[in-house]
Amino acid sequence: MKSFCMTDTGKVRDHNEDSVIIVRNKDNDYLLAVADGMGGHSAGEVASSIAISYLGKHFQESFIGFSKEEAIDWLRTSATEINRMIYSYEGDHPESKGMGSTLVVAIHTKDYILFGNIGDSSGFVMKNKKLHKVTYDHTLVNLLVTAGELTKEEAKNHPKKNVLMKALGASNPIDIDIFEVDMGVTDLFLCSDGLTNMLEEDQIQKVLLSDELIEDKVNRLIAKANNRGGLDNISIAYLIRDKEGEEE
Repeated sequence: MKSFCMTDTGKVRDHNEDSVIIVRNKDNDYLLAVADGMGGHSAGEVASSIAISYLGKHFQESFIGFSKEEAIDWLRTSATEINRMIYSYEGDHPESKGMGSTLVVAIHTKDYILFGNIGDSSGFVMKNKKLHKVTYDHTLVNLLVTAGELTKEEAKNHPKKNVLMKALGASNPIDIDIFEVDMGVTDLFLCSDGLTNMLEEDQIQKVLLSDELIEDKVNRLIAKANNRGGLDNISIAYLIRDKEGEEE
């Protein structure tokens, strides 16, 4: 197993509101997560940091020998607790009103792979050398595409393409979408919309299929996004499985 994560401020924003993590527990299970924060007075980076810090610590302390059903429940209760923590912080810091965060998370064990998401940070898998998006973006334009009101092409340049319909800290209660992934996948790839708004999926796929080291692939994707304008923070968490899905 090889894994690498990185976050970059981009070319336009003056600070980074993204947070990213990859952690492994005693059972050699992996958790990957990316959170993209929002809100003024640095509240966005606080919200994303709350989400990622909680997940990393909670995973290493409590995620032990879980069945798939237990893992799904763990993801749901974790999202609920993070949401509560963000609301609590906002209550104690009125200047952070409107703070929130997206979240995309993947859990890899020897028996199952799960993805979860809230908002528009994305989760992908590679299977048979083809990149597949797993998660569903909780955006206004995606809702309109699903309803047949917009085409996918129209959605790409829509003025409201970044309007979120769901985010941590934006509604209570919160519900995280959870997806199970086939064990035949080779790669797990998570990113914030700072990457997907700059690069097409086939451009991401081409880099991931190259023979470069995992660190070089991630660095090259971030460089490509920045070369196209780097309009937002860019974060990536990437895991390449070996053939057995076990530790090398």
